[in-house]
Amino acid sequence: MIEKKSVCQIVEEWLEGKDYFLVEVTVNPDSRIVVEIDHAEGVWIEDCVDLSRYIESKLNREEEDYELEVGSAGIGQPFKVLQQYYNHVGSEVEVLTKKGVKLTGVLKSADENHFVVGVQKKVKEEGTKRPKLAEVDETFAYDDVKYTKYLITFK
Repeated sequence: MIEKKSVCQIVEEWLEGKDYFLVEVTVNPDSRIVVEIDHAEGVWIEDCVDLSRYIESKLNREEEDYELEVGSAGIGQPFKVLQQYYNHVGSEVEVLTKKGVKLTGVLKSADENHFVVGVQKKVKEEGTKRPKLAEVDETFAYDDVKYTKYLITFK
């Protein structure tokens, strides 16, 4: 069976010097290899083809037959790596916490330990009778959320 570690090393070689980053590699027991890459400005099909050919040049079909799929991480899919958070700072995201609370807001910042989303909430200000809608920063640890994903909106 083809080792995931070997495929990751091949992909990392191809990524060297490029602005792309690896999101995920899966290798199924039936030798189906799926490689997901991403880029701050999107993924071009030509680069997926180039990476696919590069991987094929490094693997030997005589030793083991396999199915290879190379593509982008997919818009609207949950973030899988920290770089995706960095790339979407300033964008609207959807967060589902492990407690089952779903929030939408603007991703304000992200670091290795947590990320901050500005969400609209009703807040009662001192001296007013009724609460008003205001943006409140919510901080999340990555372990406290089921998923975060880029929110696609059509206006």
